[in-house]
Amino acid sequence: MCRWIAYTGKPIYLDTLVTKPDHSLVVQSRHSQMNYTKNGQLLSTNGDGFGIGWYDKRKEPGLFKDDLPAWHNTNLNNLCHQVKAHTFMAHIRATTTGDIQRANCHPFRYKNWLFQHNGHVSHFPQIRRELQLSIAPDLYPLLQGTTDSETFFYLAITLGLLDEPKAAMQKMVEKVLQALLKIDQDGVLNLSCAISDGEKLYTIRYSHNEAPMTQFVSTDTTCMDEFAQARPRIPSGSTVVVSEPLDNISSKWRKIANHSFTTINNNSVQSETFLP
Repeated sequence: MCRWIAYTGKPIYLDTLVTKPDHSLVVQSRHSQMNYTKNGQLLSTNGDGFGIGWYDKRKEPGLFKDDLPAWHNTNLNNLCHQVKAHTFMAHIRATTTGDIQRANCHPFRYKNWLFQHNGHVSHFPQIRRELQLSIAPDLYPLLQGTTDSETFFYLAITLGLLDEPKAAMQKMVEKVLQALLKIDQDGVLNLSCAISDGEKLYTIRYSHNEAPMTQFVSTDTTCMDEFAQARPRIPSGSTVVVSEPLDNISSKWRKIANHSFTTINNNSVQSETFLP
């Protein structure tokens, strides 16, 4: 599985979360602690590419992706040290669907929207055609890769993501489940997603027929106090959502419940039930 982080609040340098924490996203690309296969075996490496999307002064987000492992790309360290953003998301990939190539790396961008995903759907090669035929004709040519995640994103846009994010994601999940259950009543769908329009941050934690992917949130400026003192805290009035905490102070991180749609705006974190 993959790992991701999402941040919104006062502008900070990207390296505050991506490279500097003791258990930063780059560290997790080699040594994550919460990825498991179905048989319980720990999978600690997320080396199939990475990506960062960020919002600064322009409406459309910046985007930097590569199919190299995050630990292997010195440009990532340099960019994170120089770029400051009020909202950003970052993702490291361990593929179960789609080739190792830049087009398959997260986040995915459409206009001012970003989307990233940890999880999977079983039998994607068998249901891909049905799902992609439901994507709006003007959006279909924008598909560049071969992942379930990118298909989910453009299907959600087709179903109204830009106007009603929660309703559109519910409709998208319903379509995926309809296609999946036609061929396998025991089929699995697992979603831990982050979505942003540059103003609000949304997350989803949902699973069908499988234990959910992990997702945690913190508004506590001390959530990474295992930093050396010279390293910065996150500023007050900011929110961080992660697949896996960035240090070992777990009490500072609140687990987001399964079957939840969470909206984060101006440091307000509101979770609602999410069911298709």
